[in-house]
Amino acid sequence: MHKSRYYFYPILIGSLLISFTLIGQPKQSIASLFNQAPSLKGKPSFLATPYNTAGDKLYMVGHQDGSFPDIGWHVKGEMGGIWHHPIKLMDGFNAILYMGPKSVQLNKADTFINYPFGNKHVFNIADSELMVERFQFVPDQLGALYVEHTITNKGQNAKKLKFQFEAISNLMPVWLGDRTGMMNSPDIALYEANNQRWVVKDSLNPWWLVFGSAANTSATPAIPFMHKGTEKANTTFNRTNYELSIAPNESVSLPFVIAGSAQSKERAIAAYETLQRSAYVLLENKIKRLHKMNEIAKLQLNDASLTRSFEWLKYNSDWLVADVDGMGRGIVAGLPDYPWWFGGDMAYTLKALIAMGQKDLVYSSIDLIQRISQKQNGNGRIVHEVSTNGAVFNPGNVNETPQFISLLWEVFCWTGDMAFLVKYFPAVVKGLNWVLNENDADHNLLPDGAGMMEIHGLTSEMIDVATYTQKAFSDAAQMALILRKTDLAKDYQQKSDLIKKKINAQFWVEKDQSYADFIATKSQALHLISDAIVRADTLGNDWAVNALKKLQRQTIQDTSNLPKGFVLHHNWVVNTPLETGIAPREIAIKALNTAKQFSNPFGMYVTGIDKNVKRDEQEYSYAAAVGKNDFTYTGTVMTLPTAVQIIAENNYGRPNEAYALLKKVDKTFGYALPGSMYEVSPDYGMMTQAWNVYAYGIPIVKQFFGIQPKAYAKEIILNPMIPDSLMNGALNNVQVGDNHISVSFKNGRKELRYHVSQSKKDWKIVFKQPSMKYKIWKVNNRLVKPEKKNGYWQVIVAESSAEILLSN
Repeated sequence: MHKSRYYFYPILIGSLLISFTLIGQPKQSIASLFNQAPSLKGKPSFLATPYNTAGDKLYMVGHQDGSFPDIGWHVKGEMGGIWHHPIKLMDGFNAILYMGPKSVQLNKADTFINYPFGNKHVFNIADSELMVERFQFVPDQLGALYVEHTITNKGQNAKKLKFQFEAISNLMPVWLGDRTGMMNSPDIALYEANNQRWVVKDSLNPWWLVFGSAANTSATPAIPFMHKGTEKANTTFNRTNYELSIAPNESVSLPFVIAGSAQSKERAIAAYETLQRSAYVLLENKIKRLHKMNEIAKLQLNDASLTRSFEWLKYNSDWLVADVDGMGRGIVAGLPDYPWWFGGDMAYTLKALIAMGQKDLVYSSIDLIQRISQKQNGNGRIVHEVSTNGAVFNPGNVNETPQFISLLWEVFCWTGDMAFLVKYFPAVVKGLNWVLNENDADHNLLPDGAGMMEIHGLTSEMIDVATYTQKAFSDAAQMALILRKTDLAKDYQQKSDLIKKKINAQFWVEKDQSYADFIATKSQALHLISDAIVRADTLGNDWAVNALKKLQRQTIQDTSNLPKGFVLHHNWVVNTPLETGIAPREIAIKALNTAKQFSNPFGMYVTGIDKNVKRDEQEYSYAAAVGKNDFTYTGTVMTLPTAVQIIAENNYGRPNEAYALLKKVDKTFGYALPGSMYEVSPDYGMMTQAWNVYAYGIPIVKQFFGIQPKAYAKEIILNPMIPDSLMNGALNNVQVGDNHISVSFKNGRKELRYHVSQSKKDWKIVFKQPSMKYKIWKVNNRLVKPEKKNGYWQVIVAESSAEILLSN
């Protein structure tokens, strides 16, 4: 037994050079698995924009051209690279190919291709007959990354090359690390000669990085030297050389493994060795898992674009899972700047994901955010934002708690899981008590405090807080009934009914044909109006400045200082009563039509007074418009406001309008990053954002296909609303409790034909429609007479498989 040789370099900023001779290759290249898989190719114009290679234990963020520039603003310039939360491992890596006296850095890829499970960069080396492909993926449940460079000689002569791999360690804590005692210190690099791998440690913390090549190599270390590109403190810079020989029309693969741990060297090495030994099998397993995930709630439409986006947004959600030791497993908000957990974001995201069959992720995410909230607050309040080290940035805005309660009800409707309901109902009671006891000073059932719109000064009675509180009481009343807490159910329902009346009486502003952003006194409103004028003027929105000055004059002339509703910012949250369906139809239609004024070719503005009329005359790049200045959400169009509007349109029987809005959102899919959709439309903010799925999961599953579950009663309500543009489609294997339902349709000019099947024979399907547009109803060729109930025409489908025909 030979003792391992170590080369120890206590350097902060420097370079280590190691030379290898390639004498063999791993048994199986992962390239073949990529070549067989679905993929989407990026646009050349967006090669200098971010992408991610994601796993639930580790992820990498760089640019599509293969480079690793400084990215992000939460920890400025540090949100890219390789992260194994709650620590960062590396700023990134670079490869240089030496061809005799010539060399080329592999950081200007010609092509970027995205896959559900990884990515590929393609480098065509000019005047060299060489092509380099860089494949990369992160396996499930492993804090390690696999990167394989495949070099192909397309010429007629053998090539002798040198391949240099540069790696920059940067072991550092996540955002808010200082709040939990995580303090960065210098990295120390060691080389283990017998194992042919680098081991890097943060000098004062048990944070470890291990990387090296999985190729069969021999190596000797060289004397370190300084490198001009490593001025950043606490990092190490390491180089490794490989001598390659490639025959004509042949390829050589050079794989690397990068692994880490925030606990111990042993964990980092175990992850490294597992991936080095089993990369092919681990990638096969990941591909199989993602394929199985897509088979649940599998969509097919004559609209190929929507079909593709629906599938890939499932993958996007998978890219955003963070399983952090000591914290739990849950979906994060977005990459690169929000790789941690948000109470509000989850409420939207998980409602869509439960409809799309991702029950395990939904359950673990709920468990995580509730545990953190209980530890932080202990009073039912749901946190707003928490970093992956457990540091809570904001203990919770008022909206998050009622949204969490309604999320619990939604999940229970899909699963019928009584243990789930029993487990979380105490949190429901505590949460509702907190909402009213701590945030309703005047005891009028309209809580005061910040909601989804984080605009300075907006902390009075907000429309979204009121709306989501009303829904939470309504949903909690149904939960209480199921749990046979009849007195509590009655109390909750009474509060829900009263809040609904107040919203429609006090927030509705007839002259503006809109719900108010907030209720406030004259003096409170004048201050907010002044701020809004400055905002609109700064953006050059003259129409908004004029409208706000008019409102300012009217408010000054008002002799009353009693609180009332103000339509000021035209924030998207004014549409939340339409999203939850509590607006009377005559009011809702007016509000829906008003909301159209605050959209552009990509969707709904976050803040309506930000609408830029001149810019919106043509499609644009928002990233190009704002340049490289400080990050801002001012003036943005987002998928979430548009999702709320889509759902609202469907709620009031306008699927064609909903479809038109969904197509606006869909324009942004793959706009900058193939296979993904940006947070800000079309190409700004997070390049992968969790709540984007809300625009697809709810409208398509619950509204277009009409699957509305009541798993606790072994009942599925089927209330499809098919837009005219959708001529045929199928949604298969939708999971409701222990049942699976599939629905397909054909939309003819004079008839609608549905096929419905379910896996359980003892479940009831209630097929209903809001009107008798079609006079003839047939089930399995039998003429049936629909019954009118609660404003809908409906029939009971007793069969486990049925053809339903609606015609005239």
